[in-house]
Amino acid sequence: MIESRILWQLGRAVPWLLAISLSLTPGVAAGDSNEAWAALVKGGHVALIRHGNAPPGYGGDPPGFKIDDCKTQRNLDEQGRGEARALGEAFRSHGVRVDRVLSSPWCRCLETARLMAVGSVETSWALVPDMQPSVSVRLRELKEIVAAWRGPGTLVLVTHALTGC
Repeated sequence: MIESRILWQLGRAVPWLLAISLSLTPGVAAGDSNEAWAALVKGGHVALIRHGNAPPGYGGDPPGFKIDDCKTQRNLDEQGRGEARALGEAFRSHGVRVDRVLSSPWCRCLETARLMAVGSVETSWALVPDMQPSVSVRLRELKEIVAAWRGPGTLVLVTHALTGC
């Protein structure tokens, strides 16, 4: 599975990468582990987050979608927007300091990052899944971003599920 392989490769580069899935209720994000939240509070860590719920279809985006036109993309639904807000609230209630937020340029990722409301959002193509990870310039760039992060706070990365986006 591509997702497992990419996370394994990132995990080799940085042992303190914490993956949080919005498909879980935010209260149990990162396994609701006190250790995971404590690590994020301490800073110097990376939180890898999948965008909130976006109704399935097309195995990704509709044919002919445009990256600069959200109306042509598969976007968050009300559940996804609620998940993003709740996760942002979980970060705040746990006292997690976020120093940087990077998002895939797809609208569902940007909206998730913005609704979390934990910091200003920058876009990065390094967070766009590459269908050929063995030759991925984006994966190499993502590994460099993650490996270079030292904090003092947390780096939040908002991306896709890496299989069908």
